[in-house]
Amino acid sequence: MFGKELLAEVLAAALAGGGDFADIFIEEKDVLGISCEDRKIERVHSGTDAGAGVRVVKEEGTFYAYTNDLTREGLLAAARAVSRAANGAKIRELREIPRGIHLSVSQPPGAVPVEEKVAIVLAAEKAARAVDERVRQVIVGYGDVTQKVTIANSDGAYVEDERVRTRFVVQVVAADGEILQTGYEAVGGFAGFELFEHHAPEDVALVAARRAVALLDAQPAPSGRMPVVLAGEAGGTMVHEACGHGLEADLVQKGLSVYAGKVGQQVAAPAITVIDDATLPGRYGSYAFDDEGEPARPVVLIKDGVLQ
Repeated sequence: MFGKELLAEVLAAALAGGGDFADIFIEEKDVLGISCEDRKIERVHSGTDAGAGVRVVKEEGTFYAYTNDLTREGLLAAARAVSRAANGAKIRELREIPRGIHLSVSQPPGAVPVEEKVAIVLAAEKAARAVDERVRQVIVGYGDVTQKVTIANSDGAYVEDERVRTRFVVQVVAADGEILQTGYEAVGGFAGFELFEHHAPEDVALVAARRAVALLDAQPAPSGRMPVVLAGEAGGTMVHEACGHGLEADLVQKGLSVYAGKVGQQVAAPAITVIDDATLPGRYGSYAFDDEGEPARPVVLIKDGVLQ
């Protein structure tokens, strides 16, 4: 998207006033969203977001500027805005970072007509309402994002990448007298329109609708202390909140994390192993490179309860 010479010039300008490290993140993102409610398409919206961010790091300080002017002058202006850090570092020659994994998309969302996307939304809405006469409301949402990024930094890393994600959500409200219950189901991933080869829109709608209807006859959950079993999908979110934030490098470096200085120590039950893995194919959080240009790889955070 952008030549290495231009990016090196921008990084040099960012470090002209000082700093230990500088990087630039440039993106062009195409988005499409479709929503259906009350048996009709409520909204179809699309657009393109484009811009760049330039960052300079000096010791524990971070200086940042952004712009949607992607000309040479616009990028240099952003770089100069953050160049007042102190004591600059040298810039290494930019080199392309090897790609550890290849995440393939067989049907790019941009190649699929909007009419076809609208059709699957309406089909899901119809399928949900057919489940039971007690279904009162159905909301269906479709969204896709195609993001092209260029990342470069003063350590010499250079990355060009394309991320494609597609998501489909159905929410159903069922009612029986004064009882209201909601069923929800969502599918998505690092995928294009081929997502629906594995998750038919009607099937997603049926899961949400049947869940809402089943809850109408559900008994109150018992109270008290009892064992809890977490599904893998829900467990990931809880581990992220309980452990993930505490394992962020800047918090550890500043001594603000409960895990600071505890590598090699027991921090969880021996049965617990936690792996951060963005290389799993098709997952919504998978990527080839993160936003700092680091290649995706499995990272063992906790092994047999011991912090790694």
